[in-house]
Amino acid sequence: MPRMLDLIRNSQVPFNLMHSAAHGSLAVPPGEMIEILVYLAIHHKLFGEQARMTLAGWDEKASLAAAADPNTSAEVLGYFISGENLRPVLLPALVENPSVSEQALYEIAVSGSQSTVDALLTSARVMSSPHLLQALRSNAKLRPNDLAAIGERLAAFGVRPFAEPQAPGSNASAVEASEVNAPEVDAPEVDAPDEAVESTIAQYLLANAVELEAEKDKPFQPIGIAHELASVEAQAEVGPPAAAATGSASADAAAKSATAATGKSGAAAAAGIHAKKQTPVAGEGRRDSTLQKIAKLNITGRIALAMRGSKEDRSILIRDSTKLVAVAVLDSPKVSESEVEGFASQKNLLDSVLRAISLKRKFAKNYTIMRNLVYNPRTPVDTSLPLVKGLLIQDLKNLVDNKEVSDTIRKTAVRMYKQRMEKKN
Repeated sequence: MPRMLDLIRNSQVPFNLMHSAAHGSLAVPPGEMIEILVYLAIHHKLFGEQARMTLAGWDEKASLAAAADPNTSAEVLGYFISGENLRPVLLPALVENPSVSEQALYEIAVSGSQSTVDALLTSARVMSSPHLLQALRSNAKLRPNDLAAIGERLAAFGVRPFAEPQAPGSNASAVEASEVNAPEVDAPEVDAPDEAVESTIAQYLLANAVELEAEKDKPFQPIGIAHELASVEAQAEVGPPAAAATGSASADAAAKSATAATGKSGAAAAAGIHAKKQTPVAGEGRRDSTLQKIAKLNITGRIALAMRGSKEDRSILIRDSTKLVAVAVLDSPKVSESEVEGFASQKNLLDSVLRAISLKRKFAKNYTIMRNLVYNPRTPVDTSLPLVKGLLIQDLKNLVDNKEVSDTIRKTAVRMYKQRMEKKN
């Protein structure tokens, strides 16, 4: 005999029984009754609202049993774990249920309420997952002491936590149409004082001294322009370059400060501050191209150039295959938001660079940057997913038709677009 749920799905149940089903009063096992209610809540227009109300007040013991059971259907677990339907009492069981996807937990970790955050902080599954810890760390409701604890936990896993972002898309509804157009190509760079630039370089080198030591011998390998670099190296063999390093009072001050603060490791890192832009010796008869100049620099020199150099320098160094160098571009006091809008659209960047863009507070407030990240198929799904919620209706519609992004992103866009349209109508 077919299950009642199958009969309802096939529209083989009379109106009076459907009415009873929406009120949860059918003579079926508790687990099947929950499945029926969830099916009606999601798929049935006439009885969906009543089914949602019934589920919200459903027996706690039966609900907990379903939430903790790995054999509960994916549709039921997905309904219970979604932000709009989540009951705090069920959260601990849902989080530890291996059948609940990490993607679903990621969503509530990013945007969950204070009670949700507290529950996740006590979860063995969350505390043993660097991926979920990073998501939880981005929640604006996280307390300072919890933020520090998560940072220590990530460090124990060997993961360097990014800076805390501001909630993406929070001001999207106020964005005018003119503000979401493509940025101007020739927008000027930020005018930053030399002292600020040199201080930022010193701090960056010191903060990444361990990783810098491990990567110190890694040469310049730009993503997507290897053929240009090969040409540059061939030209360089014609005449060996000679470069003169020049210093500045501000750089020396930053280096001395770094050395005093951290001793030997600080001195090693601060040495990179003196890696100034290299220029050809007068009389050679030609200027090195930007690529030639960058190819001659070691990793500390490229980091310094990423923060001190020109817009052209940054456009090349953002594609450096060494993460420390590419991310340094984003930390430069001279980089403009319009540049980052372009970076967010590029498909030849490291995944970690695109993730770092979304997690920097000063960029998270820029709607165009966040939208470009979502549209970029190179952006990791765990980065794009929470940003979809901040998109305007028209951008959601365009995302639905974007065949380049992952199915997960498109499905989320479809669901959110339908929700927005229903509210609008």
